[in-house]
Amino acid sequence: MTENIVKDALSKVQYPGFTKDIVAFGFVKSIQIEGTRVNVDVEVTSSAPEVAQQIIDEATTELKMAGASDVTVRINAPKLPRESSSKGKNIAPQVKNFIMVSSGKGGVGKSTTSVNLAIALALQGKKVGLLDADIYGPNVPRMLGLEGIKPEIEGNKVMPLKAYGIEVMSMGSLMEEGQSLIWRGAMIMKAIEQFLRDILWSELDCLVIDMPPGTGDAQLTLAQSVPVTMGVTVTTPQMVSLDDSRRSLDMFKKLHIPIAGIVENMSGFIAPDTGVEYDIFGKGTTEPMAKEFNTEIIAQIPIEPAIRTGGDEGKPITFAKPDSETAKRFMKAAEAIWMKIEKINEEGGVDNQAIQPTTAPGVSACSTAAAPKPQAAPEQNAGSCGTGCGCH
Repeated sequence: MTENIVKDALSKVQYPGFTKDIVAFGFVKSIQIEGTRVNVDVEVTSSAPEVAQQIIDEATTELKMAGASDVTVRINAPKLPRESSSKGKNIAPQVKNFIMVSSGKGGVGKSTTSVNLAIALALQGKKVGLLDADIYGPNVPRMLGLEGIKPEIEGNKVMPLKAYGIEVMSMGSLMEEGQSLIWRGAMIMKAIEQFLRDILWSELDCLVIDMPPGTGDAQLTLAQSVPVTMGVTVTTPQMVSLDDSRRSLDMFKKLHIPIAGIVENMSGFIAPDTGVEYDIFGKGTTEPMAKEFNTEIIAQIPIEPAIRTGGDEGKPITFAKPDSETAKRFMKAAEAIWMKIEKINEEGGVDNQAIQPTTAPGVSACSTAAAPKPQAAPEQNAGSCGTGCGCH
């Protein structure tokens, strides 16, 4: 037995839920060979016991077929995710944690961030769903190679699609390509609720939700429908983006959503020929804003050609090029997010009861806003829009 023979055998062992093998992922950490006896150390990202057992079984089989007489496969796995302790209204109780990815404006790479964070979390052993709630610009199907694929219907529920180890649903998978959506706010709110209630999400550790840009009906509806564990704001280094990102962070505060941090996208440019990083749009300009909202920059994602080609070709960089600098930064961001989620759950979780609508059943908040109000709003309503929608 030689190391090359062992690696060749292990390269036939796919990581459960993915099409890549454990050698390509870099999970094989050490190999010891004594004659035909082989000891292998594998460091996996999943905490699920069945994943470890499947790797042990398949690796043992492949190594014995390659000529090993005695095989020992040691698995180093992270601890099981902590159960969510969140309270309040939750129309998707099978999901333990909700991660809202938001931005103050469009075009900052929010969908790219959502896709790669979801894959990074899955690679770290979490059961992950990705909801593309960006109704007007549903780009996630293309980014995951799912364009043209329609979901299956089971009863009156919709089965999520699957790609790269995550469950996925998007308006782009339900409508015809190129079709425009000319919807009022009430229809957007209904769509958000249906994405949560009528999709057959499995028991997920977390659902990453790619929100429409801005701070409107979709964000408020989501926060009132499920207890959002954590919010991530995506921005670029330019001041015109930072101005809008402050509104996104302020929205998290008003909706009582803990802030995971800020992803500074297009933060520098990595030249593909030399690997040298240049600050063409600036870098680190987000730091003062992070301090203002008592949070941190969890990732500075550079402009890298592989991000664009991966998004266009349905091969996200975190999966397709795990050794790239961008993939490593997304992995670190996912680790930071999960550590914060566990801390929140240890401290009692989140609660969306304070932002529930205060209007009477069957009465629209819009109708209360239209009613004449000769006197000034009571002082205790400061910070609220005054319609009873719950956005204190």
